[in-house]
Amino acid sequence: MSRFDAFKKAEEYDLDILCVAPNANPPVCKILNYGKYRFEAQKKAKEAKKNQKVIEIKEIQLSPQIGEHDVQTRVKAAIRFLNDGNKIKLGVRYRGRQLSHVEVGEDVLNKFIESVSEYAVVEKAPALEGKWLTCVLASKVKK
Repeated sequence: MSRFDAFKKAEEYDLDILCVAPNANPPVCKILNYGKYRFEAQKKAKEAKKNQKVIEIKEIQLSPQIGEHDVQTRVKAAIRFLNDGNKIKLGVRYRGRQLSHVEVGEDVLNKFIESVSEYAVVEKAPALEGKWLTCVLASKVKK
């Protein structure tokens, strides 16, 4: 229908005109109650936001000379974080001359990754960034 007829029809029912597809030929419009339309759109957006799950990144720090029991304690904490659906950023910090033997820290990191491999997948492979050897693990559990 023509633009004039559409405005006349909308005014007759005391409603508004909403342009749905302005780039179409001819443009497509709807006659509706705009206040109600906006309210329902806000309600949908609020509902979608409520259903979102924010994923946290938990950080676990190790050292090249860490003891076996300390590693197991951190593995238990990591498994708890992963079961909650969080990601883990593992870091091995080198101090002083330890930086000349990076492979020791890599072994510690690889053993740790192997310990939690049932619960996690490596998202970012281990990489040396300054004095830190870091990697990111993502949870296999979907929450």
